[in-house]
Amino acid sequence: MATEYGQGYAHMDRPDFRGTDVEERRHRLPAGLRAPVEARTWREFAYTMLSLPIGITSFVFAVVSLSLGAGLLITFIGIPVLAAGLAGCRGIGALERTRARGLLGLEVAPPEPLRPKGGGPMALMGAVLKSGASWRHLLYSLLMLPWSVFSFAVAIVFWAYGWMMLTYPLWFWLFPMYGGQDGIQLYSDDGHHIYLDNPFEIGVTAATGLLVTLATPWILRALTTVDRVLVFGLLGPSRLATRVVELESDRGVVVDTAAADLRRIERDLHDGAQARLVALAMDLGLAKEKLTEDPEAAARMVDEAHGEVKVALQELRDLARGIHPAVLTDRGLDAALSSLAARCTVPVQVEVDLTSRPAAAIEGIAYFTVSELLQNISKHSGARAAGVDVWRAENRLMLQVTDNGTGGADVSAGSGLAGLAERLGAVDGILVVDSPAGGPTAVTAELPWRQA
Repeated sequence: MATEYGQGYAHMDRPDFRGTDVEERRHRLPAGLRAPVEARTWREFAYTMLSLPIGITSFVFAVVSLSLGAGLLITFIGIPVLAAGLAGCRGIGALERTRARGLLGLEVAPPEPLRPKGGGPMALMGAVLKSGASWRHLLYSLLMLPWSVFSFAVAIVFWAYGWMMLTYPLWFWLFPMYGGQDGIQLYSDDGHHIYLDNPFEIGVTAATGLLVTLATPWILRALTTVDRVLVFGLLGPSRLATRVVELESDRGVVVDTAAADLRRIERDLHDGAQARLVALAMDLGLAKEKLTEDPEAAARMVDEAHGEVKVALQELRDLARGIHPAVLTDRGLDAALSSLAARCTVPVQVEVDLTSRPAAAIEGIAYFTVSELLQNISKHSGARAAGVDVWRAENRLMLQVTDNGTGGADVSAGSGLAGLAERLGAVDGILVVDSPAGGPTAVTAELPWRQA
């Protein structure tokens, strides 16, 4: 099945130099100086300020529901109370994921849904109590309060004192005019009073405030990094659930790919070898009828039928070679890929460095991948030479197909490369395309190594 991505080679988006210049002018100020006034800093500060009231509310709710439910477990009432508390914690988690998405730009998928076995409230309560996500949400509600108290205190101190000292020269006149004082008081006892009231002290205060203000955004980012870890680790899906979703998706890709391959084989048989065999049967029937009446004509028809048999056999061989060639089964990837390279319209150098053979399924996928890429090179690349390298890196089988063609191949362009990437992803494989405009192109495929 040929993959067509000629359009990916031919078309590449032109860079917007005007937009690049705008970005450069916009960011001419160093990142350290523009950080205090960036929207990201204000959003992170808002997130930290909101964490304290939300943390207090969630902590009180979690502690009350957990203690009340645990205390009432000696009666039946404790089970629904505890289940309701866990369900409420899941609701708090949904709110926190939304808040993290809006203020921190953190995209966290919701946890795996509840799967009650049967209908009714008892089945739903059992699903809530058995769900690991429910208990992770409860843990988040308990941990959020101590962390939010610490992050709130640190953030408000640095934010308030930084801006206060930085702007001190602007409102210094307030102290002598309205407060009857000489400035900010640093020290006072019965006989001594120290104020920040001379130009040098005011300048040092402002400089210190500038340093604190410049450091505050990075402190906020460090604090919100911990929040990101908590939200991602406790409020998102578990690794097992994520892996199950990936496997379900991969299974769907495998099923779709197998169905498409079956349809292709059926179409090729119907339009190719089957049609020839039907015509051959009709010719042989006519030759049989003419055998006694016109032996010479019958001999010519048999000779033509013999030629049709050869063509049909070649088509069947090509079809079988596209599915799983015999040379791959008998002699491995080295010989099979060399056979592929010999049929390519571009000179191809093949290097296979394998001390042992992988599993037959992995060999078949590797062969198919190289076959598709070489067909694309023949049809779309405009290359004069190509290369195929195969080697093993620890527990991965590595394939790299290169050419010196026009380049421009892009997986995200919706071309055949995207389908090839999905096919590889179904077996935990990876496809990486490096194809700048003008070439050269290097397509690297990575497959899991499974011993034969």
